[in-house]
Amino acid sequence: MAMLPEPPAGTGPSSGAATGSPELAPMPPPRRSVSLGLWLRDLVFSALASVLIITFLYQPVRVEGTSMLPRLEDHDRLFINKFVYHLERINRGDIVVFRYPEDEEKSYIKRVIGLPGDRLRIIHGQVYINGLPISEPYVPEMYRDERSYAELTIPPDHYFMMGDHRSISSDSRDFGPVARELIYGKAVFVYWPAKDAGVVR
Repeated sequence: MAMLPEPPAGTGPSSGAATGSPELAPMPPPRRSVSLGLWLRDLVFSALASVLIITFLYQPVRVEGTSMLPRLEDHDRLFINKFVYHLERINRGDIVVFRYPEDEEKSYIKRVIGLPGDRLRIIHGQVYINGLPISEPYVPEMYRDERSYAELTIPPDHYFMMGDHRSISSDSRDFGPVARELIYGKAVFVYWPAKDAGVVR
């Protein structure tokens, strides 16, 4: 237990001297203005970070058409990742956005089916890669077709694209493989309408 020294004689409370009274500590200034400043700083920082992310990483786009049913519907709005393919390679099954090879003012959204160097062939709607049939659970039976496509070896830095709604899709079966330089984003998330919201697979 700490002990406090007693005051010298004649200076205690019985002496009536004012000098023995304790001094009051000054009140700290109100902190509301400081908190408000920090809140505004965080808000501005968050807004700037959001703008940078959307500008350099993600871009909102709108689907026009039904060639990617059933996952993507006409007028769905989604985010595409514009940076991901600087870090990783394009994979079979990815849904990507690219400039239409015959008119680069237009953009298409399709699924990657064939990769550079693949031998691709379609027989009555069944896709074969390097001589083996591939499974495509994302294409419902009602959306399949009977189209065939002669065997093709996909050139370097090109990708074979197809829509999931095979019976109506205009894709690489019509305009050929798509050059890598025309692909500028990967579809990642549908945000509107709410009933369709979710990760794109």
